[in-house]
Amino acid sequence: MHENEISGVVLDLSIKIHQSLGPGLLESVYQRILAYELRKASFQIETEVPVPVVWDGKVIDESFRADIIVNGKVLIELKSIEKTLPVHRKQTITYIKLAKLKLGLLINFGAPQLKEDFHRLVNNLEDC
Repeated sequence: MHENEISGVVLDLSIKIHQSLGPGLLESVYQRILAYELRKASFQIETEVPVPVVWDGKVIDESFRADIIVNGKVLIELKSIEKTLPVHRKQTITYIKLAKLKLGLLINFGAPQLKEDFHRLVNNLEDC
């Protein structure tokens, strides 16, 4: 399945979860439920995936953990805050570059309407 198709399914499932539970839970709760729903939809899911940074030819262990990676193609960064800031988009772009993926989704379950704070971020892969 292509990254754009995965993104559409993730958006639909995220909206379903948000409409049912609302915007007040911890990020970890939304992460577990979204991972469950994606597995139920037959996606391969990895959670809390360690992603190292290579600096000066050396691997810096577990520089960050990706919240969810879907089918080895799409990185999902979850938040449960009032509103994401530009720094959150910058972080997510850096994460997808380090993970050598093309697409990252920044999803804020704390937003009043999930579509208002759902961001698709693309890595051109030329810098990797």
